[in-house]
Amino acid sequence: MEKKIIFITGANRGIGKETATGLAKQGHHLVLHGRNKALLQDVSEEIKTATGNNEVDIIMADLYSLADVKRMTDAFKSRYERLDVLINNAGAMLGRHREVTSEGYEKTMTINLFAPFLIMHAMKPVLLKSDSPRIINVSSAMHRYGGRPDFNDFQFEKNYSPMRAYSLSKLYLIWVTRHLDSQLKMRGVDNVTVNTLHPGAVATNFAQDADKGFMINQIYKFALRFMDKPVDGAKTSIYLATSPDVKNVSGAYFSKKGKIEKANDRYWSPENEKLIWDYCSGIIKKY
Repeated sequence: MEKKIIFITGANRGIGKETATGLAKQGHHLVLHGRNKALLQDVSEEIKTATGNNEVDIIMADLYSLADVKRMTDAFKSRYERLDVLINNAGAMLGRHREVTSEGYEKTMTINLFAPFLIMHAMKPVLLKSDSPRIINVSSAMHRYGGRPDFNDFQFEKNYSPMRAYSLSKLYLIWVTRHLDSQLKMRGVDNVTVNTLHPGAVATNFAQDADKGFMINQIYKFALRFMDKPVDGAKTSIYLATSPDVKNVSGAYFSKKGKIEKANDRYWSPENEKLIWDYCSGIIKKY
């Protein structure tokens, strides 16, 4: 198998860590993102020991800061000549009280949508230097449960709940992924694939750290015992990163079993898709 340079966000635990481990076993050159340097260094050494692959690098950034995201992508481009696979894996469901970043953006939208949107755009120069670049955005089946989008309340200043913010951010991620695919095709760029996936309901620390209210907290704790293992949640990301079967598949949404599945299009339209694209473009413009 051809060795690829693969960048994974949120690779210090859970699905991201298992994705990195699986890809390292295949002999690829991994660049792992995280916020905690000591933890990420430990994970990197653990993966090297477990796989025998010493090409496991780390890069730091706080994805709640778009300025720091930009610094990270600049650092990547200064170190590596190309990028073969970008896996936007990091994501979060936050607490019952709406929070904003130091830059003034709602936190759920920032980490689940604005940060990956910025990374995709900032990494374009190195992606286009690859013969067959792939962009993989980890969405969620929860995109089906956010209710009707309010395009006058993108960042939930009027109507916030952790479930609504998470679900709509993941729905919008699917929409911007599709839009990027259509833009690339219109420009005659036919060697780049960009897809989304649902990794499954996986037993990780995801959504466990924030207080979402007593009842929801208890439901999540109870549900953990019935969820898939992180190694199972990583399978579709690994498949989309490396399989020749999807070399020419783009703009699709994949299930946890690695099958193309129809995303929920109840609120989708070309106009709404472009509305989200333009809004995200406005957010990242200064970065």
